[in-house]
Amino acid sequence: MANSVTLTHWGTYRPEVQDGRLLAMAPLAEDPSPSPIGNSIPGTLNDPARIAQPMVRAGFLTNGAASRVQRGSEPFVPVSWAEATALAARELDRVRREHGNKAIFGGSYGWASAGRFHHAQSQLHRFLNVAGGYTRSVNTHSHAAAEVLLPHLIGNQDGMGGRHTAWPLIRDHTRLFVAFGGLPVKNAQVSAGGVSQHRVPDRLRECRAAGTDFVNISPLGSDVAPELGADWLPVRPNTDTALMLGVAHTLEVEGLTDRAFLARYTTGFEKFLPYLTGTVDGQPKDADWAAAICGIEADVIRNLARRMAGSRTMISVAWSLQRASHGEQPLWMAITLASMLGQIGLPGGGFGFGYAAANRVGNTELPFSWPALPQFRNPVPDFIPVARLADMLLNPGVPFDYNGGRYTYPDIRMVWWAGGNPFHHQQDLNKLLTAWRKPEVVVVQEPWWNATARHADIVLPCTTTVERNDLGIAKAEPYLVAMRKVVEPAGAARDDYDILSDIAGHLGLREAFTEGRDEMGWVRHLYEGSREAAAVHGHALPDFETFWKAGEFRFENSVPHRSLLQEFRADPEADRLRTPSGRIEIFSEKIAGFGYDCCPGHAVWIEPDEWLGGVAAARYPLHLISNQPATRLHSQLDNGSVSRSSKVAEREPASFNPDDAKKRGIKAGDVVRLFNDRGACLVGAILSPLVAPGTVQLATGAWYDPVELGRVGALDRHGNPNVLTLDRPTSRLAQAPIAHSALIEAERFTETPPDVAAFLPPPILAAKDSPDMTMEMT
Repeated sequence: MANSVTLTHWGTYRPEVQDGRLLAMAPLAEDPSPSPIGNSIPGTLNDPARIAQPMVRAGFLTNGAASRVQRGSEPFVPVSWAEATALAARELDRVRREHGNKAIFGGSYGWASAGRFHHAQSQLHRFLNVAGGYTRSVNTHSHAAAEVLLPHLIGNQDGMGGRHTAWPLIRDHTRLFVAFGGLPVKNAQVSAGGVSQHRVPDRLRECRAAGTDFVNISPLGSDVAPELGADWLPVRPNTDTALMLGVAHTLEVEGLTDRAFLARYTTGFEKFLPYLTGTVDGQPKDADWAAAICGIEADVIRNLARRMAGSRTMISVAWSLQRASHGEQPLWMAITLASMLGQIGLPGGGFGFGYAAANRVGNTELPFSWPALPQFRNPVPDFIPVARLADMLLNPGVPFDYNGGRYTYPDIRMVWWAGGNPFHHQQDLNKLLTAWRKPEVVVVQEPWWNATARHADIVLPCTTTVERNDLGIAKAEPYLVAMRKVVEPAGAARDDYDILSDIAGHLGLREAFTEGRDEMGWVRHLYEGSREAAAVHGHALPDFETFWKAGEFRFENSVPHRSLLQEFRADPEADRLRTPSGRIEIFSEKIAGFGYDCCPGHAVWIEPDEWLGGVAAARYPLHLISNQPATRLHSQLDNGSVSRSSKVAEREPASFNPDDAKKRGIKAGDVVRLFNDRGACLVGAILSPLVAPGTVQLATGAWYDPVELGRVGALDRHGNPNVLTLDRPTSRLAQAPIAHSALIEAERFTETPPDVAAFLPPPILAAKDSPDMTMEMT
């Protein structure tokens, strides 16, 4: 299709279509490091995992909520769209009448589509708000701990979600880049909302060429590209806070602390210092103490401290570090350490969270926001921290703490999910399986038969990005894309908007939901809002017809590059932070006032729930690192050719240190069973010296595929790490996930490995075998 461009979270592509079939996705010629993930799209549009038409679980049709214990283990029945939308509307209306809207949980957590209109979360939340509201989740699995903590320390979330010190300033000024958690460029393939040009590999090479030295503090040597020549410090997982404390102690005792900066820009150092020096507990947090915890030699820690004090230093903390037990602490300690160095707000100095975690991090963004589909106001006040999904379903009426408040888990009778995959991102999937059977009805909108769809009662097949029209905005670049429909929808798939419009119609709410607009009416409306937002800041966008015909629009971003907190550095009185003190809070009186022993008033080392220095390591002596995959976005397109080509023995690959593998008789290519008390899965073995001893790396996102679907404790044959991970919160402050605090053991699988069935549909009854639906659909 001439001038056709499609924007995705992992890149922008020009579709190649012949006879109505999508053959290929060609990356933009000007993209210096295009992601191969787009190559997975053509083959997945009509693969066996595609949901062909609306489906209802057989037991739900005949026995309704009484059959929920069979959820995930029964066949499905094909139904018409008229039947499916009427059934979904009836169930929604029943639940809200009998139990109130707080009994409806609007899940819809995930990346879904990159388009501004066909964004599943916005669509579903808008619909549920029109219908009276829903219980929601707050924060994200990616960086929930930072979202809660940073406003207490620096007044906002800057340096985590945006407004980082820009890459050109790092190139020109940073001489030492200390990367806690590394700088894995595979993660920078993606950006929420879309990517047009993958610049992170180039930016890092430019920094190295300009004289920046890199230090990779990670259990994985591969977390920094070899060409950067980084010093690798293979830290014991979950001990970065102890290492930072050892560095801070060296700064203090060797007279390298910037007292003038602390006095002018921070508050609370005098309350942190007795802990650092050991006055309060008799244990100085010196380099020798830190070395015994983190596995890095004391002299190496002392030398790192001196290098950091002697150079313009950027302290980078990967988003992954906060997804661990007490994940608030490495963030807090990084800010404390940067404050002691006194370089915050200077070009190329200070701290930043998430460099290389997404393509947008380190880009200079435009000074305005792009319009999105309005979701309306949710009249239901109930919410949960996003990672507490299973706890909510299992414990209605039980109180929980969050960010200084005391709340109660609602009694959820209906779960409605559109966009995202809880059987990917939720920890301890066996716990989730039990919890998932508590609601009376589960509705899922999904293109493919992933585990979430397989564990639904009502399945509504939706379109993919290339099967609809949308407006794409790569907001941090900036680049606007007319995402014109490339091919017709597969099977009976419909847009989320059309599905929800029909359900709203059954409830008498169609006009309120649609406001009289069809798909293109909304795309045009959102574009006009973009024109207005851009014009305020001097950017003239063409009229809609011109833009839609051209297919794309680029404009120069003239916003000057800035350093994080540079205005505050220049004048801390005129640009006070939105903290109680107006300064950086090394000690937070507010957090201390919450009385959480799991998160006191300043950064501390607290032993993780599971780590290699704990008692559980005697039984499970390997630490699982479930990092982001290189071949897909989370679990998106695991059924695609790029992801499937990376499998080993048809299973997700797991990397072992060669010494750990040798002890267990594991060779490259073997099928290996990973296990602990929570579950077990099969993986394909890779051996690598870049994996620290005692560590196993298994990327997240393999579609959950238990040998017996729906049975708690069944062996996952495909390699989903969340059958092994721990579903506990970081602390009572943020209640964030701790996927990276999990101990396991590994053994070579000596039986005949079961065939992987993750990419095949579940059993589907033929019409002659289907239950009588006459009564149920009236």
